[in-house]
Amino acid sequence: MSAKTKSPDKAAAEDLNPYHIAQQQFDAAARYVPQLDPGLAVFLKQPSRMIIVEFPIETASGEVRNYVGYRCLHNAARGPGKGGIRYHPDVTADEVRALASWMTWKCAVLDVPFGGAKGGIVCNPKQRTKDDLRKITRRFIAELGDAIGPYVDIPAPDVNTNAETMAWIYDTYEMMHKGQNNLGVVTGKPVEMGGSLGRREATSRGCLFCTQQALARGVVPGLDTVKGATVVVQGYGNAGAIAAQLYAEQGARIIAVSDSRGGIYNPEGIDPLGALKHKQETGSVVGYGGCQEVSNEALLATPCDILIPAALENVIRADNAAQIKAKVIAEAANGPTTPAADRMLFERGIVVLPDILANAGGVTVSYYEWVQNNENEQWEEDEVNGKMRKKMVKATDAVIEKQKEINASLDALENERKKRGLGGAPLEPVDLRTAAYILAVSRVANVTLARGIWP
Repeated sequence: MSAKTKSPDKAAAEDLNPYHIAQQQFDAAARYVPQLDPGLAVFLKQPSRMIIVEFPIETASGEVRNYVGYRCLHNAARGPGKGGIRYHPDVTADEVRALASWMTWKCAVLDVPFGGAKGGIVCNPKQRTKDDLRKITRRFIAELGDAIGPYVDIPAPDVNTNAETMAWIYDTYEMMHKGQNNLGVVTGKPVEMGGSLGRREATSRGCLFCTQQALARGVVPGLDTVKGATVVVQGYGNAGAIAAQLYAEQGARIIAVSDSRGGIYNPEGIDPLGALKHKQETGSVVGYGGCQEVSNEALLATPCDILIPAALENVIRADNAAQIKAKVIAEAANGPTTPAADRMLFERGIVVLPDILANAGGVTVSYYEWVQNNENEQWEEDEVNGKMRKKMVKATDAVIEKQKEINASLDALENERKKRGLGGAPLEPVDLRTAAYILAVSRVANVTLARGIWP
């Protein structure tokens, strides 16, 4: 069974629309912020702007093909929009809206001065030539015009886009805006073009820093370090493959990895670089020597200490959460766990390090790249990683402390809700995801109110 396959009897009842899930997550957190004005809550939950463009390109084979692209700016209260652009045949407007909102909360949790944005183009890059992809990218950026910019909305890499894609974005924008420093219009660029050292590994390295700090803080009884821990990685793309390598360097044992074609398992350990080389040569990790072949669904159920979902949304759902046998889930992907699965995992004592915290290393180093571009500087990689580690540790501590604070004050929060005439079910203890949302929503709300409601 593939990671996207759903059991018809159980998954049919679960709403897997990512935007609906993002709104559910917001609503769950907002109940613990009784002072939040209802009108302000509506504003914070909805995107500020959604752009849909349709355009043609002439492909390498000479045919004209039409494409649909999206760019959503969710919130800019704390700074310009920030978020990646993904190329995937399953991109939808609601997926982009969800990803943009998650970026808002991610930037707030890390206390990075950006708002949330996201973009996507409906295409299958595996069926297009590099020249086709360059044309798609340039035309998309040209269609967006001044809706992006170094102080407006700043794209970055995401699923099926990379530093080369970002170079095309920068060059297109530069052609349209001569005579100014445009390097900050996009992050994740090649280093020789103003990209930051450490950016390629940042999402995975930040996930490692978050996991290390959370374990050191005792969130998982009996597991206080990644050294010696068994790790399963679902999704062996850029984030997953780098995460496997970084965790292994810290003494973890990688026992299973997978990509869209399937997975491999070896309880004695898998060489992350060897598996990556095999994938680069064959197109998949499947068939890597000395390993047992497993399905993506079986891989998710593999007993391990740390499970790292590093692919797309909704891989851990109500229909498979009961089979998860990890002690902690570190979300390197965006939106891999549904709200129903979150509740099931929390009840079972499985800790989830949420995406808006665990994978925030990418946007943090993107912020550092933007700062370097604006100052015409380039920092050493050790400096970048050191700054990012401090941010990740501080944010992880803040989320853990927020969870403790909320769970220790449920009665007081319930009384405050009653005073304000707020109904609903009684407040229950929160998991780390809800704690992270409470922290993020409060920060964005406070900045919005400090700025004042315009006019």
